Amino acid sequence: MNRRNFLKASALGLAFAASPISLSAAGEATRQTGRSGRLNLSFEPYELKLRHAFNLARSQRTTTPDVQVRIEYDGIVGYGEASMPPYLGESVDSVCTFLNSLDLAQFSDPFRLEEILQYVDSVAENNRAAKASVDIALHDLLGKIMGQPWYKIWGLSPEKAPNTSFTISYDADPAEMQAKIDETKPFKVVKVKMGVGHDKETVEALRKVSDVAICVDANQGWTNKEEALAMCEWLAERNCMFVEQPMPKEMIEETAWLRARSPLPLIADEFLQRLPDVIRAAEAYDGINIKLMKSTGMHEAYQMATLARGLGMRLMLGCMTETSCAVTAAAQLSPMVDWADLDGNLLIANDRFDGIKIIDGKVTIPDRPGIGVELL
Repeated sequence: MNRRNFLKASALGLAFAASPISLSAAGEATRQTGRSGRLNLSFEPYELKLRHAFNLARSQRTTTPDVQVRIEYDGIVGYGEASMPPYLGESVDSVCTFLNSLDLAQFSDPFRLEEILQYVDSVAENNRAAKASVDIALHDLLGKIMGQPWYKIWGLSPEKAPNTSFTISYDADPAEMQAKIDETKPFKVVKVKMGVGHDKETVEALRKVSDVAICVDANQGWTNKEEALAMCEWLAERNCMFVEQPMPKEMIEETAWLRARSPLPLIADEFLQRLPDVIRAAEAYDGINIKLMKSTGMHEAYQMATLARGLGMRLMLGCMTETSCAVTAAAQLSPMVDWADLDGNLLIANDRFDGIKIIDGKVTIPDRPGIGVELL
């Protein structure tokens, strides 16, 4: 076995072997306290209202469909959610159909996390956001039963959480564009959405008022590798840290070509979904962007982060437009990563939860049990 294959095999084994707590032991403790309930799943659609129109390389939207989830066990409630931007290929109907097909009442011990999540994953292919909603609610429930937040259960140091970026996109209306730029002032990193035909304008407008560090998300919008390289070189001169998904996910060879020449790291987003994709990403990207709605939740996201580190990759933690429920769940992992883009709750006008805080630009994880949220 050559060195590269040995590294891959070793890192994959590390990811699957990672077990920061003994859930079986915790489950035994639960049984000894006399709990004998069943898991009760409930859910409801909830449309997220965006503060500003979201202009991406391939679409524009002012709302995001969402489904809010609860799992109750012996009077304790865990919260989760499924957020569904169009490119995920899921809908309120598909999520509700999937959730309706689950029989979580067959489980009397919520600490059998592996068994429960394997069952959820086996019910149907894909449905990643729907599966993530169950995973998040289960983690919230377990953390509340144990009386600990997940960053502590995982043994992570909250002070190591990075600054989060705040996302802006181009707008043809100068007043609206200025309003978006004004909203970036409390943040130390700004994420600029590109690939919409006005890539330089947003950066130039921002640079008129600030030299704040930026990162760029092209959302697969650059289709010519030479032009993509020229843009990376231009951005490197303007305090840009990295470029996320510069080219279409199918253009693997072109992305590898770009990676070999770019002065900026390239981070996989749309290219990456679940754990098996991490090794493929290492062939063309410098790092990965982990999102709970794609990874099927916190459990697999933790495994992906562990594997990527074993492969020497950089780590970014992202989100969709979501309430503070899913964003705060993701934040539990934030001490593991180099960069965070956890602003999805700040982009909506109808958040239902109190959770993650951004203080002086930095991700601040609530010291509450579970995923750390409370209903408003």
